[in-house]
Amino acid sequence: MALPDQVDCCIAGGGPAGLMLGLLLARAGRSVAVLEKHSDFLRDFRGDTIHPSTMEVMHELGLLQAFLWLPHEKISELSAQFDDKRFTIADFSKLPVHAPFIALMPQWDFLNFLSEAAAKYSSFNLLMNTEAIGLLEVAGTVKGVTLRGGGAVHAALTVAADGRNSTLRKAASLEEREFGAPMDVLWFRLSRLPEDPSQTMGRFQSGMIAVMLNRGTYWQCAFVIAKGSLEEIKAGRLAGFQRKAAAALGLPMERLLELRSWDDLKLLTVRVDRLPKWWKPGFLCIGDAAHAMSPIGGVGVNLAVQDAVAAANILSEPLAQKIADDRHLRAIQHRRELPTRLTQTLQLLVQRRVIAPALQSAGQNAPPAAVQFLVKRPLFRRLIGRVIGLGIRPEHVRQRDVIVEEPDTSAH
Repeated sequence: MALPDQVDCCIAGGGPAGLMLGLLLARAGRSVAVLEKHSDFLRDFRGDTIHPSTMEVMHELGLLQAFLWLPHEKISELSAQFDDKRFTIADFSKLPVHAPFIALMPQWDFLNFLSEAAAKYSSFNLLMNTEAIGLLEVAGTVKGVTLRGGGAVHAALTVAADGRNSTLRKAASLEEREFGAPMDVLWFRLSRLPEDPSQTMGRFQSGMIAVMLNRGTYWQCAFVIAKGSLEEIKAGRLAGFQRKAAAALGLPMERLLELRSWDDLKLLTVRVDRLPKWWKPGFLCIGDAAHAMSPIGGVGVNLAVQDAVAAANILSEPLAQKIADDRHLRAIQHRRELPTRLTQTLQLLVQRRVIAPALQSAGQNAPPAAVQFLVKRPLFRRLIGRVIGLGIRPEHVRQRDVIVEEPDTSAH
């Protein structure tokens, strides 16, 4: 695709936030360029949970039925096992939405689906192998981006949706506040056998925490480690890790022999941070570029999508006049900051009260007494399901689709 010189909105990053915002703005008739530095979306162990809030947005776009034809696994409940005691933590089945479950789906399938949906709009431009590395500024206002290898894209608004290590956020010199995390996560795959259970769950076992996500033909596994402890774990050799992981997952040791080297594991360095100010004149950060989330609850993708919906709702009309002034950008942060703050506060509470003590424990693990009491109540499980599944103040699509379908008269 040819590089456009001028667009209404230039979005750096072809992840969930960037592609959803691009789709929504193009659907409203605005010219959009989404810049993705890679040649495809095929990166493993990214956020693969699509929550009910995101699928409700897909329904509002008329895309849910087609989306659910893609291969996925459904999770109607989240469970956790503490030693030999299993608890249902969250119940999504009673949510008042069209898809009351979490869909486990490779993120590249989700991103390909969004990009194909957006491609039917002539004002949408997706540029692969195109990396934004700097900002064009005139008199303190951002007017577009510069590209690796030369060239530029000019825009009325530039959006950084390029992740927690955002290049454009750094270029904009926006301050960030980090809140800390006691853990990192090692991700890996294991084959799933016919006799294996089907349920996705977290396991707390003698100072170890592991999560098994049912991906149909395989398990996507997360082994939680103390922050910064990877080199110490590697010093104990791979066989030592395999023994620990087998115990944490409740699997025979031979199942872990599928991990043939450390290259079969991928480290997720957990960060929880947030920008005090998400914008500057002509420039906005959304998704992980504005607020990196803990993996607790798997809500990062869905908060990013909610940011995109809120931004499109506020920006689609002013961008029709090639305007995105400070009050519009301020309104987006105001709309999305409270849900982000509250979600991060809950994540930090779980990190302090559940994750950190479990990692430090040398004996049996048990959830806090209050949690044990509450999870026995169906109402509480549904409340947690609502917080995880829908989030705080979920967004809804407000723009009109510029493509007006012709009535089908063939049958008349």
